[in-house]
Amino acid sequence: MTSLAPFNVIAPEDGHTLAKVLRSRLHESQPSWKVVRSLIEARRVRIDDDVCTDEARRLREGELVELLTQPKPLPKEAHPERLVVRHLDGHVVVVEKPAGVNSVRHPSELDWSEQRKKLVPTLQDLATFAVARRLNVRPGTLPPLRIVHRLDKETSGLLVFARSADAERGLGLQFKMHTVSRRYLTLIAGSMSAQTIASILVKDRGDGRRGSSTFPGQGKRAVTHVAPVESLPGFTLLECRLETGRTHQIRIHLSEAGHPVCGDKVYCKRPTGEVVADASLAPRLMLHATELGFEHPVTGARLHFEMPTPADMVKVLDRLRNPANRQ
Repeated sequence: MTSLAPFNVIAPEDGHTLAKVLRSRLHESQPSWKVVRSLIEARRVRIDDDVCTDEARRLREGELVELLTQPKPLPKEAHPERLVVRHLDGHVVVVEKPAGVNSVRHPSELDWSEQRKKLVPTLQDLATFAVARRLNVRPGTLPPLRIVHRLDKETSGLLVFARSADAERGLGLQFKMHTVSRRYLTLIAGSMSAQTIASILVKDRGDGRRGSSTFPGQGKRAVTHVAPVESLPGFTLLECRLETGRTHQIRIHLSEAGHPVCGDKVYCKRPTGEVVADASLAPRLMLHATELGFEHPVTGARLHFEMPTPADMVKVLDRLRNPANRQ
């Protein structure tokens, strides 16, 4: 079986395609292009948190590439018939996103064939199929769902799509004005007191990663309100309420505070650069969007939803509550 130790993309590889870099790294076995493509298509390559099935994906310096020994299957929940729809009307649809599914498709995947897209569905795809099933129509007859916010691939939780232009404008304004209620649950090592974390986030803090900056005139203001929910031996279950909703905001703020989210393989360093050991054995990023509330963009009615903690996260919490079960 083809094997390769995990590696970080180096400067000479920056901007090269995944297929090219992988073939170069596997030089000892001298694989053909066909073999390299088959490894990628078989869901055996992961970049940071995400399985990548796009051979033409351009790599960035510092990204972690792993060749998995076995194909990583799609989560069982990543099927239209299993997707939970919490609310559906002519303007909005609220669904429960499973971990392991991208919210929307990456621009580089938009020209994929329909057959290939079905092999790696996004939440947008699954929600479209689920709505079509509810309405007893073919998915292709429905207008595309409109994106107003996203959740990271490994994050589970509640997400709303707009089904009309009016809803897209109305929801977009609420997110812009920060009037949408969003509460997350997350697990960290150590303990944190209740506090508000505020910073200016930039796309590149100097090492190719998003992060906070002290330079004036750069980035966007990000505010996260944090409060402990439960203290576990060596860990803390936190509640995070978003005042703003920047990309990776919670993950960055907690990491920069010295308490990365358990299971995070990207933002897992202290401000000093030291990698924080993760003894949680979390199978994925321990971040769950448990609450979502907003005004219906057309009727004005207040809609509020809560989603229970998913089974994989509950399993980790139960194990950590009893240190004797950690082995």
